[in-house]
Amino acid sequence: MSTAHYSSQSVAALLPKLHDLDSDYRFMSLNDLHNVLSVGPPTLLLNDYNTSGRTVDGILKTLDDQNGEVQNLAVKCLAPLVLKLPPSILPALIEKLSTLTTTNSIDNSVPATALRTVVSNLPRATMGVPPSKATQEAYSAISKVLIPRLIGYIVVPLGIKGLPEPPRGMLVPDPLKGADVDAVDVAIEVVRCFGPMLQEAEVRALQTAVMTTLENNRTGSVVKKRAVVAISLLAVYSKDELLSSFVSQLTESFRNVHLSYDKRRLLITIVGSLARSIPQRFGPYLQTLAPFILSPISEREFLPEGDADEDSEQDPRVDEVREAALVALEGFLGSCSEVMRPYTDESIEAALRFVKYDPNYALDEDEEMEGMQSGDDEDGETNGFDEDEADFEEEGGYSDEDDISWKLRRCAAKVLFTMISTRARGDLLENGTLYERVAPVLVDRFKEREENVRLEILATTSALIRKTGEAVPTTDTTAVDDSHAGIMAPPQGRKRRRGGSDASMFDTQAAISLSAGLTSPIAPPLPTSGPRASLADLTPTIIRAVAKLLKGNSVPTKQAAIVLLKDIIEVQHGGLSEHLNQIMDPVVDAVKSSSSSSGGVAGTATTGGAASATGSSLRIEALILLDKIAESHPSSVMEPYLAKLVPAVVTAVRDRFYKISSEALCTAEQVAKVITPPRSLQTYQQQVPYLEELFDVIIDRITANDADLEVRERAIHALGVLIGRTSGPEGAKLLPAAKRYSALDVLYDRLRNETTRLAAVRAIDTVATLATSKEEFSPEWVRNVSIELGAQLRKVNRSLRGASLGALKNLVVNPAGHSSLNKKSINELIDLLTPLLTVNDLHLLGPALVVLANLIEGDAKKALDKDMVASLCSLALAPLGGAVLDALLILVKTIGEQGVGKLLMQGLLRDVGVGGDPAVVGKVIGVLLVYGGSTIGVRIDDFVTELQTAQDDQRRCLALSILGEAGLRMGQSSPLEPSLFLSQFASKSDQVPLAAAVSLGRAGSGNVGKYLPIILKTMDKGGNAQYLLLHSIKEILQHAGSAETDITSDTKQIWGKLLSASQTEDNRAVGAECVGRLTVIDPKTFLPALRKFLSDPDPAVRGMAISATRYTFADTDDSYDDLLKPVIVNMLITMLNDSELENRRLALTTLNSAAHNKPGLILPHLGQLTPLVIKESKIKPELIREVQMGPFRHKVDDGLEVRKSAYETLYALMETAFSRVDIITLYDRVIAGLEDEHDIRILCNLMLTKLLVLDPAETQRRLDFIGQRFRAILSFTPKEGAVKQELEKAEEASRGVLKVSLQLNNAFPTADAAEWGSYREWIKKHHSQQLKALEDEGAQKSD
Repeated sequence: MSTAHYSSQSVAALLPKLHDLDSDYRFMSLNDLHNVLSVGPPTLLLNDYNTSGRTVDGILKTLDDQNGEVQNLAVKCLAPLVLKLPPSILPALIEKLSTLTTTNSIDNSVPATALRTVVSNLPRATMGVPPSKATQEAYSAISKVLIPRLIGYIVVPLGIKGLPEPPRGMLVPDPLKGADVDAVDVAIEVVRCFGPMLQEAEVRALQTAVMTTLENNRTGSVVKKRAVVAISLLAVYSKDELLSSFVSQLTESFRNVHLSYDKRRLLITIVGSLARSIPQRFGPYLQTLAPFILSPISEREFLPEGDADEDSEQDPRVDEVREAALVALEGFLGSCSEVMRPYTDESIEAALRFVKYDPNYALDEDEEMEGMQSGDDEDGETNGFDEDEADFEEEGGYSDEDDISWKLRRCAAKVLFTMISTRARGDLLENGTLYERVAPVLVDRFKEREENVRLEILATTSALIRKTGEAVPTTDTTAVDDSHAGIMAPPQGRKRRRGGSDASMFDTQAAISLSAGLTSPIAPPLPTSGPRASLADLTPTIIRAVAKLLKGNSVPTKQAAIVLLKDIIEVQHGGLSEHLNQIMDPVVDAVKSSSSSSGGVAGTATTGGAASATGSSLRIEALILLDKIAESHPSSVMEPYLAKLVPAVVTAVRDRFYKISSEALCTAEQVAKVITPPRSLQTYQQQVPYLEELFDVIIDRITANDADLEVRERAIHALGVLIGRTSGPEGAKLLPAAKRYSALDVLYDRLRNETTRLAAVRAIDTVATLATSKEEFSPEWVRNVSIELGAQLRKVNRSLRGASLGALKNLVVNPAGHSSLNKKSINELIDLLTPLLTVNDLHLLGPALVVLANLIEGDAKKALDKDMVASLCSLALAPLGGAVLDALLILVKTIGEQGVGKLLMQGLLRDVGVGGDPAVVGKVIGVLLVYGGSTIGVRIDDFVTELQTAQDDQRRCLALSILGEAGLRMGQSSPLEPSLFLSQFASKSDQVPLAAAVSLGRAGSGNVGKYLPIILKTMDKGGNAQYLLLHSIKEILQHAGSAETDITSDTKQIWGKLLSASQTEDNRAVGAECVGRLTVIDPKTFLPALRKFLSDPDPAVRGMAISATRYTFADTDDSYDDLLKPVIVNMLITMLNDSELENRRLALTTLNSAAHNKPGLILPHLGQLTPLVIKESKIKPELIREVQMGPFRHKVDDGLEVRKSAYETLYALMETAFSRVDIITLYDRVIAGLEDEHDIRILCNLMLTKLLVLDPAETQRRLDFIGQRFRAILSFTPKEGAVKQELEKAEEASRGVLKVSLQLNNAFPTADAAEWGSYREWIKKHHSQQLKALEDEGAQKSD
């Protein structure tokens, strides 16, 4: 039967069967009824009151069925039923359910479960959104029937006299049975679904009833836990007056001198729950409540009687109170960290006091110290304990059921973990508190006898170490041999960067060389003070303690210890060279461990967690640790352990469990780097047996038919590194030529296999980069591989195309590979590359141009056919720039040098001409003109004539651009005179004078001695010529530093001219840029002067100096940084405190530039700079004014642009210096920005997506506040008659919010934040189509 044919008669026909004696018939009829109710129309029972009533009675009867399956299905039927019933019948259903007593069923919770099902499936209320009619009707039924039934009296008067009093409330504790947990669950469901609509009297009544339940002596622990949840939910919807009153009641209860242990524990639990549920509203009350929470765990109550008898037994309820206090303290620190700052010392002392609290285990201090210092003794101890302690561990821990001290120790460790997570950034870590007070105690507690506590302590220590790594800027610790830096190595300094077109940004050779570990890693020097110095001092003690743990039998403990070691290595970039003798043997044993069956689940190997550790996850973590050790420590340190290490790794590579095998291949790759030159230059010949073992097992994994795809890919990558590392004369002694050629054939075979093609391409890329001699390849292999790589350029997979082009580039650029190519293969490659000469994919265009430039060096005439010329002309028409334009100029230069540029020049003049951007076309033609010489058919005089005779502006601009580029390239041999360009300044065109100025500067960069004096002399004339000449000087300054552009003798004269010209408002922007660039050229002279200008009384001069400073941060070398370092912070502070609004905006953009280009200089001083940025991110009412626009008054916010700049700066700091930014303050501004103007909201959405990755814990804590702001944005409706721009803004804002909401939902699918959960359900209901579209869009991008 179709959905359209279902009616109330369909339901009525099924009802008699509900009373059948056969339970199977009852079950089947209920199942049919559920189907009809689920798929039937919304009006199925709306107008049939008789059938509705009979349906309710029938389902209620089956709720008391003897058959459990029938009962469960009856409860399931209630979900669709409540949406089909007439509104007038709903109260009756709820009333009958609330009074239903089961007589035939053993399970007495069925009525309450049915009630919860009804409540949860009714149309629910959403905070901030007007309720619908259906929601109002549902709430009316809840308010009139269910809430009085829960409380035991009518809360909101109904206005009807003579009504009977409700029966005893469901929440009222029974004198004999006590409180009912099912009733509390019903109350929780009511608050969760209808909290926003509850009236204050109802919230107060429910709160009182739940508190009565909590205070009842017969209430069990399970009921109390659920009741505390109810209290925390009610607090979300309590008004400020009610919340204040409730907190006052709690405070008075705390002050009761006769407060029992149980009542005290209950109050503490409630306070902790409130802090987690409503942190922002509850925070102000902590000043009053925090002392009551800290009191039970204070030193005063730790030993209340001073010299108490050690053998006296303590009431276990005392420890229960302490446990509750520690749990609440953790909640305070996590949810209200800013408010808890005054209690930092007390919190740390309490946590340290109880992390050591073990009253049932006595150990003298001397024995403790002896245990910690015996790490090097071969005495057979298993885990840092004596033999009795080892027995405890083997038998499953301490067996005294009354001892809950381990819970206190675990809670104390969690408190420390939260303290480290929320306060380490630029606070307790920097001032030494964590390493001086906390870290030694944590390390000492590695001997903890309870494994749960020990794991928590190890995790806390790991968190402290990771925070230490976040507190310092990332540094590169691997030295790269210059001989392997590649043909187009990255630029090394300012002069190199300004030297011209080298397309070095396309070079991956140096990056691969770096990752290949060509030389032994060099650990950065340790600072004399600070967190890293403290960690280095503590490392020997940590290693001794961890070494004992690694000798134990506990898999989770050993995994946590290994993760801790990995964190130390990552933070210190090594640092274990002197301690490897203590840890290498047990770590290698963990890799060889047979405790895991192959194919087992890896547990938490990817996250490093140890709570669900297995044998497999332990082996994986041990392999990762060995990988890190090999990567970050010198070969000389690793060599003594190779005899044990290599066999263990080889065995792990052969393991049947793919995750172990895959991780072992990564480790094998690092070991191969250790034992090959130049890292192992002195002893590499001794490592031949080890390398052969690794080579054989890697080849085996690649060729094995049963190997997992991930394993094969890792093996292919490892093989590429191994072949690359054995290049050169030393490599030939490690890997015979026969094996090398066979391995290359394997790579070629894998290249032709679709599943392993991408991995093979990357491996070939590595091999091609590191090759040093043509004897390392067979010519046939190079030709076959190059053609196969070229064929991949036509594939759809963009990653494959990019990797193939990169590998082909390195193979062609490297003489070892290029020499093996013959004319046939070169022509085939040119044909394969020519289709890439389009602007459709600029990522591939640049490298393709570089490859072509190398391929046509030998025979450019044959390669430069009509198709090639047409492609190059189409590129010249495009608005190219940066690296792609540099690569195009390299190719054009090569064509000119080969003497075959005539055809290309004809094409450029005929097909391109003025059709493209004159700046791009002029550079291309200018380069070809200079390097083609007499072979191209035109001369420089032709373009001079064109400039002087052309009538239209575009031709003159193009001629100027060509002549400027030619003058730059020809240098002092250029026949062009400055007057040629200066004469064009008088043109009435808007374009020609500026083009002439830029071309004058470019030509002058090639012949400074001839051009610069004339430029400076002409500047004295002022007027528009002065503005144009500033552009000329800017071009010269951009090329300053090369041999042709030496202006050191003229800098002072230029400085004076620039300052004079910058006084004019129109000249100020370009003048500031010139001043900044000139400061970089001679910083000793001009940096102090620039700093002095920041205090000039004229705000225009200060603004110029601020802008100029911004241009000094890019393209500078270390010598400039040395001069800038002592003054940069004071300069930035002066700028940010400027009295002029516009100058402060410029100062924020300057700080933004410094954060991107000079993070190392400002990182240590962000504590001084960030508050100034935060200050500018706040709305200032004094800057908001009203203006009259016709009959309307419109508000104008003069501070908006400054706030936008402030948020942009915060975004930059978050990207470059997140570890130094106070996350609490930053998140406060992000949340506030979600209520600001449109542009700022977009920035805040971007910041949220970053914070989701950078600090997921704090993001999760802020979900409620985010949900509130997002709901307000989505609920905004533009006014009638709104202009198109306003509608587009509203649509863009909604789309951005939904996109971030989707990411947050994916990151926290089970988040228990009340407001966020409500918001999540709301957008699923009201914005389902937009969410679906965004999900589909994200899926397409990932594909």
